[in-house]
Amino acid sequence: MRFFVSDEARIGQKGTLTRVWAPRGSRPTLVKQCEYDWLYLWAAVDPASGDSIAMLTPTVNAELMQTFIDGLSAHIRRGEHAILVLGNAGWHHAGALRWPENVTPMFLPAYSPELNPAENVWQFLRSHQLSNQIFEDYPSMLRRVDASWNTLTHERLRSLCDCPWIKRAIQA
Repeated sequence: MRFFVSDEARIGQKGTLTRVWAPRGSRPTLVKQCEYDWLYLWAAVDPASGDSIAMLTPTVNAELMQTFIDGLSAHIRRGEHAILVLGNAGWHHAGALRWPENVTPMFLPAYSPELNPAENVWQFLRSHQLSNQIFEDYPSMLRRVDASWNTLTHERLRSLCDCPWIKRAIQA
């Protein structure tokens, strides 16, 4: 049995200002882009090995959730079983979802993102790869997010998703 922690992150142009470090008394200027355009990065990470899958979509819904679940099911080896740790987004609970026999959902308590180690991946990507970005267009945003995800090694993902409660569950 393998555990996978899973989440989705909205990434893109949000039209907001960001604070930057600068010497006291200086006024750095940054280009501000006031467009709103984003995409969603879905990921499932095995905290024990750093093995992962991810997909990029323009939105989130139950149909895309089914695609993601089916992708995870195909990703794990024959004879293995995956416990997919999830939050409580509406599309995670959609009645139309058909869970494969080799994937079992494990829903976290409502309003508890701190229990989901996948949140650390988004924080890392935003702070190290995707902050202070201006994307020329949607395809360039897709390329940048894809390239950022692909920089994450198994070791980095293991480190980011290290979670004591999952370690105890695996040992039990």
